[in-house]
Amino acid sequence: MKILMDAGPWLPVPPPGYGGLENVVATLTAELRARGHTVVLASVGESTLPVDGLVSAFPTGRFEQLGGPYPQVVGTAHAHEQVVLATLAEHALAGAPFDLVHTHVEVVGPAVLGGLGDAGPPVVATLHWDPRRNADFWSVFDGRDRVFFAGVSDSQVAQAPQRLREQVIGIVPLSVPVDDQPPVPRAERGDSVLVLARLCEIKGVDTALRACRAAGVPLVLAGPVGGLPDRPALTAALAQPGHPASTHPDVAWFAEHVDPHLDGVSARWIGSVGGEEKAALLRTSRAVLFPIRWEEPGGTAVCEALAAGTPVVAMARGCLPSLVEDGRTGFLATDEEGFTAALSRLDEIDPEECAGQARRRFAPAVMADGYERVYAEAMARVRSPLPLLG
Repeated sequence: MKILMDAGPWLPVPPPGYGGLENVVATLTAELRARGHTVVLASVGESTLPVDGLVSAFPTGRFEQLGGPYPQVVGTAHAHEQVVLATLAEHALAGAPFDLVHTHVEVVGPAVLGGLGDAGPPVVATLHWDPRRNADFWSVFDGRDRVFFAGVSDSQVAQAPQRLREQVIGIVPLSVPVDDQPPVPRAERGDSVLVLARLCEIKGVDTALRACRAAGVPLVLAGPVGGLPDRPALTAALAQPGHPASTHPDVAWFAEHVDPHLDGVSARWIGSVGGEEKAALLRTSRAVLFPIRWEEPGGTAVCEALAAGTPVVAMARGCLPSLVEDGRTGFLATDEEGFTAALSRLDEIDPEECAGQARRRFAPAVMADGYERVYAEAMARVRSPLPLLG
């Protein structure tokens, strides 16, 4: 099968640090190519993932722009999709059309690609977010049996508007790279626990700070603020007149609720991490915390933590109850008191059990199997496509 994998214009694939969606695309693409599929990637020019072709509208990621005013942001995704359309036309006119487009671009991807109708290949759009935040779109969008959707968890799809639910043809949980490397034993790990996420209100970072302070557990925060990877980048951005960071709600929230409590010892922010640094943090932390305030749809970082053999402490919201087995691979809490209490029980969790479950449930092959079924279903539902118009 020849697939155009549309990752969007925000971060390279794979991302150097933060980037759950882009990590998913990297994991899925590698597995699909290993199975013999041809995959052309639509991302930014600095993407380094081995693929059968890379197309881009921008040389570098536009993630920092996401906090800017709507008129300054909306055109970015559309500019990216114009390259996707041009790529579809080019390959079709060359007599080598794509069998399917798999887009990960929220709203704009299915909206633009859906406009092709019978002139384009079938489209599968993965829902990576809470579908309620664009309910006005999802409540009326009609893929006309050309654009289909895949959810990443049962809880996510259950909350979607009915019109969108009717167009979901599969639910494929997220996967992460796994290996047979044994997890680090509890006795050889450090004292700190980890938050691996964007540092913002819905991720509940302030809850983690209070809980760790009450439990006497050191906390490491690893993730961006307002699209900026670390302290130097944030400081530099705020010094630039008109930079989106100056009005980004996550930056304001971080300044009020998180930054005053960072002392560099009991609580510290190390910025976004990736590669070996991220892997080492995951493997040596006592636990990874997810004190979320929203209905988390997919939970890539949860899968990464468990794959490293590291227990998860989380609020029982969204997909978390489907990923974490309470008392076996971590703890689920319903309030801050319960979350804090769980921090004193971390030694009850066996790292080998965490890693073993991750290998069975979150391996790339599991996700690829799911998407191959979704692709087959999408192609079976469409009529024979007409040649794409140039």
